[in-house]
Amino acid sequence: MYKQITSIQNPLIKEVIQLQEKSRIRRKRELFIIEGLREISLAIKGDYLINTILFCEDIISDDKVNEITNPTDQKIELIIISKEVYQKISHRKTTEGIIAITKTKNLILKDLSLSNNSLILIAEAPEKPGNIGALLRTADAANLDAVIIANPKTDLYNPNIIRSSVGCVFTNQIVMETTNNILDYLKENNIQIFTAALIKNSEDYTLQNYTKPTAIIVGTEASGLSEEWLQNSTKNIIIPMEGEIDSLNVSVSAAILIFEAKRQRKIK
Repeated sequence: MYKQITSIQNPLIKEVIQLQEKSRIRRKRELFIIEGLREISLAIKGDYLINTILFCEDIISDDKVNEITNPTDQKIELIIISKEVYQKISHRKTTEGIIAITKTKNLILKDLSLSNNSLILIAEAPEKPGNIGALLRTADAANLDAVIIANPKTDLYNPNIIRSSVGCVFTNQIVMETTNNILDYLKENNIQIFTAALIKNSEDYTLQNYTKPTAIIVGTEASGLSEEWLQNSTKNIIIPMEGEIDSLNVSVSAAILIFEAKRQRKIK
């Protein structure tokens, strides 16, 4: 028999709400919340440790829950919650009746594992969850070696990032580090650095060679990249603009650059 929770005053339900709303609590408890069947499945596939799954039988069957938990050897506590409790803790309008309490990972450079001819996306100080989610979806689509977030301003386990990435936060190898440490790492590993920048010495992105170990660096639309990146790049690159505006959304720019690199690697 599964444990059941029917009160929104239950201490575990209060903890779930805190983990959803407060990054400070997520850091302190080293836990975060995942909502949705696909996202939880991808987290398990990505070797995230699931402590507890809460599910509403009015929305999802225990057979469906067992489908995603049985293939793993993790000891996951399964708890049935009432519809009232689920509606209190669910953030989605279209919902699947399942939420997981999950252990965070240490997203550090020393754990990074790269191929011999790596292709990496680096985003400096992105803030908007929607942009971060879109970058992670692009990285997943291109099967990049890693995504590195330099000087992070947003908690990766923010529910809005998990939702906007459609679970790609779990399918990518991700690191959060300072710009200085990342630059040291790239130089030590002989990875060329291409910085997307609207400055005078930038060259057309199509004229570069991305067939060697490469990092593509993008900044925010508001402030671009810091001088640290611009002064240490192999080449500053630009996507030519032919209309009235001078920039694209960061995730669109990253996708254009990444898939040009992928195209070159296929034909080399």
